[in-house]
Amino acid sequence: MTQAFMNEVEKLKRQVLSLSAMVEERVMLTVRALQERDEGKARQVVGSDREIDAAEVEVEEEALKILALHQPVAIDLRFITAVLKINNDLERIGDIASNVAKRTRRLCGKPEVKVPGELIELGRHVRDMLHKALDALINLDAEKAAGVFTLDDRADDLARTVRLVAEEAAVETPNLLSLYVDVILAARNFERIGDLATNISEDVVYMVNGIIVRHGLSEEAN
Repeated sequence: MTQAFMNEVEKLKRQVLSLSAMVEERVMLTVRALQERDEGKARQVVGSDREIDAAEVEVEEEALKILALHQPVAIDLRFITAVLKINNDLERIGDIASNVAKRTRRLCGKPEVKVPGELIELGRHVRDMLHKALDALINLDAEKAAGVFTLDDRADDLARTVRLVAEEAAVETPNLLSLYVDVILAARNFERIGDLATNISEDVVYMVNGIIVRHGLSEEAN
């Protein structure tokens, strides 16, 4: 392994960690915007979309450059391929946070629309899932990453509860149907963030141990 290769890998790590921090901050801000019905915070999340997209492109270009110039093998190749997947998931999480923020903007100034407490709880829960997944990535901790897997069921349960509560409220106040649809879709968006946090955790396990755990599989990578 040459010094040039090591330097480029370190640069790639810094870029991924910077993007991770950026995305996590946006998810946290999205949850606060929804909880506080704060249109300013929601606008801030939506406005940061291009910054995340640009950072995602930089990570991808750096990873592809390393693959082309150094043709890494074994654990180094595993690291680069995992980074490419995690990078894509982080960008998607940023997009989803923006979607929730857009729905939040429509809910601002509509106090007659009751946002279920479970939706806020769901937002906090997937935010915590993402934080744990990214912490595992930073520390290359496969055990911590595996701990995220067990949290996904709770996210699914909360999203289901939000849907049922919102559907009942929409029946009682049909004039607010479109806004309760926003509540249901926000829950679905948060649930998807939980899924992507789980994906990141799976990729960390693969990166560290070479074990594929996706789709319930558990296979040693060659």
